[in-house]
Amino acid sequence: MKIIFLGTPSFAVPSLDVLIKNGYNVVGVITIPDKSAGRGQKLQESEVKQYALKNNLRIFQPVKLSDPLFLEEIKSLNADLQIVVAFRMLPEKLWSMPPLGTFNLHGSLLPNYRGAAPINRAIMNGETETGVTTFFLKHEIDTGNIIFQEKILIGGNETAGDVHDRLMFVGANLVLKTVEAIEKGEINAIDQNLLMRNKDNLKISPKLFKEDCKIDFSNSIQTINNQIRGLSPYPGAFFELKLNDGTIQSIKVYQCKIQEAGTVLTHELLTDGKNSIMISAADGFILPTEIQIPGKKRMKIDELLRGYSFPKDAVIL
Repeated sequence: MKIIFLGTPSFAVPSLDVLIKNGYNVVGVITIPDKSAGRGQKLQESEVKQYALKNNLRIFQPVKLSDPLFLEEIKSLNADLQIVVAFRMLPEKLWSMPPLGTFNLHGSLLPNYRGAAPINRAIMNGETETGVTTFFLKHEIDTGNIIFQEKILIGGNETAGDVHDRLMFVGANLVLKTVEAIEKGEINAIDQNLLMRNKDNLKISPKLFKEDCKIDFSNSIQTINNQIRGLSPYPGAFFELKLNDGTIQSIKVYQCKIQEAGTVLTHELLTDGKNSIMISAADGFILPTEIQIPGKKRMKIDELLRGYSFPKDAVIL
């Protein structure tokens, strides 16, 4: 069975690796073009490309997936199956090409959390479980027939980064299970519509924007904690601090603790100047434990306070 693999970031690498280690014939790897990055504007290769180079796999990096020359080149490989893990939207001419179809690995338990940020949104919403799903591609994004799913529990202190790293390997095993079942003809894919009791209650995971990341200390401490966990390490939750001179600092929070309290005045920042800061919210306090101020790297709060003092009259916006 000839397979084409499509993917870009580190999340996709274990899925490609498990195919290679189990002897599958990956005849092509499609990933994004190299990008200039950093001060020197050096070209950076995707993690999937780096893996493909080390394993002497044939690599394709089209600027446009609908390019006729690219499509003809892919067609000439006569692949039986295509696998998509953390890649971009495909044109129908590409995903409909192989006779056994094209399946995708998605980081949620579909049909819930369709969209670009399923891991982040699940944690931000306070979910206690999530998982991965393999499904066949169709026109509408993340709506194809489900092949397999695997659940995991979300720990109370886990961040999106923690869950991402676990799902990366759970997903790889599910990709292998899916390929083995397709190879044996043992697939009974389920229409997602059959799993939806009420479409109005479907949870979605749209792309993250800046407004999703700003902390509102009028919210409950648990809501804020979930937001911080769900956005850590990237893109990062933040609050804005207005200094005495009128300048505004954006401060990222990567980890925190919470402390319940009675009625408090929200948006107050308190600190002992040595080991901790506390910010009052609707029903208690947020105690950031890992933060990043402008011009500094990410630090533990006690490490930061050894050389930095929060201005006494600064105001949280």
